[in-house]
Amino acid sequence: MGRKSALPPFDRVLARLAAQQYGVVSHEQLLALGLGAHGITERLGTGRLHRVHRGVYSVGHPVLRREAVWLAAVLACGAGAVLSHRDAAALWELRPDDSAAVDVTVPSQNGRRRRRGLEVHRSARLSSAEITVRHGIPVTTVARTLLDLADVLPRQALKRALDQAEYRRLFDLTALRAVVDANPGRRGALVLRLAQAPPELTRSPLEERFLALVERYGLPRPRVAVDLDGYVADFLWPAEKLIVETDGLRAHGTRAGMEGDRRRDRRLLVAGYRTVRLTPTALASEGASIAAELRAILGQPDTSSARRPARRRRASSKSATRARTSSARDR
Repeated sequence: MGRKSALPPFDRVLARLAAQQYGVVSHEQLLALGLGAHGITERLGTGRLHRVHRGVYSVGHPVLRREAVWLAAVLACGAGAVLSHRDAAALWELRPDDSAAVDVTVPSQNGRRRRRGLEVHRSARLSSAEITVRHGIPVTTVARTLLDLADVLPRQALKRALDQAEYRRLFDLTALRAVVDANPGRRGALVLRLAQAPPELTRSPLEERFLALVERYGLPRPRVAVDLDGYVADFLWPAEKLIVETDGLRAHGTRAGMEGDRRRDRRLLVAGYRTVRLTPTALASEGASIAAELRAILGQPDTSSARRPARRRRASSKSATRARTSSARDR
């Protein structure tokens, strides 16, 4: 005779459901299984359930894998909610995201935009054609995700996500155009323009940050990832023979790495190339002076004032936290 499960019938059903959903369940699902408010309270008290969000619980333990965090956020936002924006891009493996709040879009214009642990985006135009399921998680399609990213990412990071979608064979220009047409008033023109531009093969967020600086201060765009006789320069202005290297400490901070960098710099100097090396700290805090120095080397007039707003809004605490996290990661 086979061994009988030690779990009562209800708990066996609950365990099966939780196993299908990365260990998280909603209040409505518990009610549908026949567990009332008293039973939920009792299981919370004994540690068989753990509250993740209002109306969402983990079963058995409070430690959640990333997919569970995503699905819990979607369940917390109710019917029709889907993972979106930065977290959808992470689920599609277009770009990493380590922010504390999970991006979720709901098909409504009413209600709060912020909840603890959630960044709630509201869209009355979210159609069924822009929604799918990946790894059991309701999520915006790749095309809709790319359009949403245009609202929350700088230009270079958006371009990198577009290039990654093409690299992973997830990019569909026809689908992207359809999403742009269905959502007028969004930044669709920018997304389509970047989608049809040649790939910009940046290799790290630090390189993205430098290209954002180039754009912000009106510098001429350099070539990216250029092979110079077996050595790949991060950025190159060919006519001026100017190279810029973005030196994250993780890649260049060892003694061997530093010695190799200096040998290449000397060899390239003999060939007529000047190399400027920029650290994460310099890019984060010295943007204006870096731009002025590069402009002087390139012999370019200062046209950046027209590109910068007269007054800069104070960054939110969340944006500042992300910037500090990004800088630490680049190191």
